[in-house]
Amino acid sequence: MATSAGRGTPAHFWIIGILALLWNAFGCYHYLMTETANAAYMAKATPDQLAYMDSLPSWLTAFWALGVWGGLLGSILLLMRSRYSVWAYALSFIGCIVVTGYEKFATTMPASMSQGAMGLLPWVILVIAAFLLWYSWSEEKKGVLR
Repeated sequence: MATSAGRGTPAHFWIIGILALLWNAFGCYHYLMTETANAAYMAKATPDQLAYMDSLPSWLTAFWALGVWGGLLGSILLLMRSRYSVWAYALSFIGCIVVTGYEKFATTMPASMSQGAMGLLPWVILVIAAFLLWYSWSEEKKGVLR
């Protein structure tokens, strides 16, 4: 049982849970700073990036909120070993799919937001959301989540 930590829960569970919590907390921080138009935070954005973000429809912002807050809730529930983390991560994944789909296929993002690492970031976010959904589902099936 060298790979276990507390009540027979595997060590990887706690590592992934804490990393997921930090990852999703940053997503919520970014969401809040952007939606409240925090001057210090938004000072890093270029004028074309600000114009693009201001032009996004409100329904897309709702899916962004679903993605980040669903991910944070999923992480908290995962660490509580709740089976409901699967549902929260599923909502988060749906939010990620809609936002990524819109950004990549239904609009033209400024070059500064769609090239290099910035162009890959939405796909990385989507892959992490899919992994967390799969991981929570897998841990539920193993009986780790109640």
